[in-house]
Amino acid sequence: MGKLKHEAELVKAAIQAGVRYAEGRGAVVFEPADSVSDKILYIYRLLVHDKVIPPMPEEQVSQQSMRRRLAMWYARQLPKDHPLLK
Repeated sequence: MGKLKHEAELVKAAIQAGVRYAEGRGAVVFEPADSVSDKILYIYRLLVHDKVIPPMPEEQVSQQSMRRRLAMWYARQLPKDHPLLK
C-alpha cells in the first residue's frame, strides 16, 4: 500500500477500532487519562501478539511507524470505495 492520503484520519479511526478490539478481547480497559501514544503502543503490541499485523524490527519501532502501521491495518478493513481511501 502506498502513501495514505488521509493518514491522520485513518490513525484516529484505527485507534478507536483498536481500543474496541483490545477491550472486546478483554486484554485491557483504557482510561480517559491514557495518552494517545500509550494507546498506539499497546494496540500495536497487541495486534502483533495476536498475529493480526506483522511485527517490525525492534529498531524501526517508533511512534510514527506504529501510527502508519495502524493506519494501514485499518485501511485494509475499509471497503475500496470508502472516502478515506480516495
